[in-house]
Amino acid sequence: MSPPLDALPRALPAPVRSPSAARLTRLVLTLLPLVLIGAWAVVDWRSALDGTARLAAADPWWLLAGIFFTCMGWVAAACTRQGAIPERLPPGPLLASQFAAGAANHVLPASIGAHAVTLRFLQGRGVSLARATASLALYSLVKPVAKTAVLIVFVLAFPDVLRLGELVPDDRTLLLAAAGVALGPVAAALILAVVRPLRRPVLGFVRTALTEARILHTMPSRVLALWGGAAATPLLQGSVIASVGFSLGLPLSWPQVVLALLLASTAVGAVPAPGGIGPVDAALVFTMVAFGAPIGLATATVVGYRVLTVWVPLLPGTLVLSALVHRKVL
Repeated sequence: MSPPLDALPRALPAPVRSPSAARLTRLVLTLLPLVLIGAWAVVDWRSALDGTARLAAADPWWLLAGIFFTCMGWVAAACTRQGAIPERLPPGPLLASQFAAGAANHVLPASIGAHAVTLRFLQGRGVSLARATASLALYSLVKPVAKTAVLIVFVLAFPDVLRLGELVPDDRTLLLAAAGVALGPVAAALILAVVRPLRRPVLGFVRTALTEARILHTMPSRVLALWGGAAATPLLQGSVIASVGFSLGLPLSWPQVVLALLLASTAVGAVPAPGGIGPVDAALVFTMVAFGAPIGLATATVVGYRVLTVWVPLLPGTLVLSALVHRKVL
């Protein structure tokens, strides 16, 4: 005898996702960059106004050169990102993602914003999370190595023109820096030895990163894009600063300005400030003054540089970021 129908178990209805909730989430992600940028603009509006006023009286041709070098910086970043992944990425969306990443980079410290945008872009292109993270790690490692190589080349190429005596730290500072560099790997090894649950994921990530790096360095086009883009980035940034300085009458040469940027970013680049704004700016002013620039003119140059590279592309970059989120590219 069959049981009554009421006694039979009824299948639970499948959970239905609310399309309105999904649309609301995407709308929030689309508008969030604009809200963050607006809040930051309210906080730091005085610097933008001061720099804009100074640039209004500058040589427009040098400022156009600065804008050109700024745009080439995004191209160099896109080349470096492409060099850190074996798959071929579409050039247009890749360049747009780096333009948008520049806006996100000025909101969160330690390049977290730019890395988050690039991570979403790589995952949208079908790259797994582990390989995308390994690509970001390789990108983050290559940039300081390439910058250090460029710095060494500049010091060797211009030994007489550049006065480095005032900028060389004393023995105590060098000893503390060397101790910090040596203690980093030791501390990481101790953490892995003590915290056993971290060993497997960390070792797996290291294996993935090493495999990706080995594959990439068998591809000449990726090697050129990775290391060439990383080496070109500080040169282009220094060219932007030099162009702004020349437009204001800065009495320094191009090699001096580029070396000032290399020294300043190397000295305080590890400080987790959004886009390096603040510590790098102060160190850059100090370095240019040590090279013989008046402090007022050096400060105006750095403020103008930030206006040209941060405030001018900020709104367009934020709009591109929102558009990429809206179109599900990110």
